[in-house]
Amino acid sequence: MKTENSRLQLFQAFGIELEYMIVDKDTLDVMPIADQVLASLAGEITNDVTFGNVTWSNELALHVIELKCANPTADLLALATDFEEAVQQMNTILADFNAKLMPTAAHPWMNPETETVRWPHDNAEIYAKYDSIFNCKGHGWSNLQSMHINLPFANDAEFEKLHAAIRLLLPILPALAASSAILDGKDTGFWDKRLDFYRSNQKAVPMLTGQVIPEPVFSEAAYQAQIFDQIAEAIRPHDPEGVLEPIWLNSRGAIARFDRGAIEIRVLDIQECPSADLAIATFIIHAIKLLVTEQIAPLAAQQSASTEGLAKIFRQVIKHGEHSVIDDANYLQLLGIKSAEEMTATDVWKYLYKRIKKVYGNEIAPWKQQIELLLDEGSLSTRILNTLEANYEHANLKMVYSELCDCLEQNQMLTECLEEAF
Repeated sequence: MKTENSRLQLFQAFGIELEYMIVDKDTLDVMPIADQVLASLAGEITNDVTFGNVTWSNELALHVIELKCANPTADLLALATDFEEAVQQMNTILADFNAKLMPTAAHPWMNPETETVRWPHDNAEIYAKYDSIFNCKGHGWSNLQSMHINLPFANDAEFEKLHAAIRLLLPILPALAASSAILDGKDTGFWDKRLDFYRSNQKAVPMLTGQVIPEPVFSEAAYQAQIFDQIAEAIRPHDPEGVLEPIWLNSRGAIARFDRGAIEIRVLDIQECPSADLAIATFIIHAIKLLVTEQIAPLAAQQSASTEGLAKIFRQVIKHGEHSVIDDANYLQLLGIKSAEEMTATDVWKYLYKRIKKVYGNEIAPWKQQIELLLDEGSLSTRILNTLEANYEHANLKMVYSELCDCLEQNQMLTECLEEAF
C-alpha cells in the first residue's frame, strides 16, 4: 500500500484503461484468442505484456484485451498517440491470426451463451468463482468493453473532494460515452445497454453494485465501514472459502482504491478510437476540477446530493443518452445552472464545456474537434444508430462495424471515417 507521502496528489497524473474485442478479420465474429496473442508477444502464457508506455493485458472473457498506460501520466495528448500506435501494432500482430481489434462497448451480434470463453490461466479460480455465483456468460459480463479513468488522491481531505465531485457527475457521463445501443443484432432501446446490464448483473448479491452511484461517504474509515465491510458480509454465504476480496468485488460506478490512492470511474463505454476516449477523459477530468475547486458549488452542497436522486438521473441517461431531459432543478443548480428547471443532458454538457473553456482553455483546446463533434452530432450510440438508418440486417451491421474497426485503426471518429469512405 502506498503511503500518503508517496501518493500522487489531485490531478497530478491519471491512469487510463481501454478494452477492445478481438474479432475475425473477415466475419467480425469474436475470437477468444487473447491468451495466444499475449503468449506470442511474451514467449509464454502471461496476463500482461508491456511495451514502452503501454501495457496489454487480459480480461475475464478470452476475446477481450485491455490497453492501458504502464504508469500514470499527466500528458493525455501524448498518451493518445501512444495508444494509437499500440492499436496499430496490435492489429499487425493480430493479422497473423486473421484477426483485428473492434471498438465500441458491445459486440453487435455476439451470443454470449454460446460464444463466451473465460480466461483459463492465472486468476482462473477467481473468474470461476464469479461464474459460479453470477453466471458470467451474459452480455453484462462477457460482452462489454469500457474505458476506466483513474484519478489520484493523496489523503482523506483530497478523497473527500474528489469523491463528492465524481458522484455528482456520474449520472450524466453516459450522455457523452454511450456506445452500446446495439445487441443481439438489434436496437436495444437503450443508448447505453452495457450499463443497464451493469446495474443488474450482480443482483444475486446486490450490495456489490448498490445503485451504481456510490453512497455519500467521504473518508477511508467511512468507506470501509459502509461499503467494504458490508460487501464482505454479503458475499460470505456465496464464498465461504474467501476467494473473493471486497476491494475487488466493489462494482459501483466509481470505486475507491485506498491501496493505491485513486478513484476509478467505470461507467464509460469505450469509443471508436483512442482520440475520442482521451477527449472524453480530458473533458470529464476538467469538469471534475471545476467541482473539486468549488467554482460551481461548495463542497457541502455537493455532498448533500442523495444517492437515490442521482441514481434516478443515471437510469434516465443510460436509457436515453444525451437526449435525456433532466428535470431535477436542485441537481442542475449543483452544476451551476440556476436559470433552468429542466435541460437535456447535451445542454448540461454544453454549459459545462463553456465553463471549462473559460478556466482551462489551454488544457481543453487540443480536444476541441472531438468534444464539439460529440456535443453537436451526439454520442457514438447516436451516430451508430443514425448510420444504420434502422436497417439491422446482418450485412448492414457488418458494414457499419467494419467502418468502426477502420476508425480504430485510423484513430478517427465515426463521422470522419464515413466522410472518407464515401
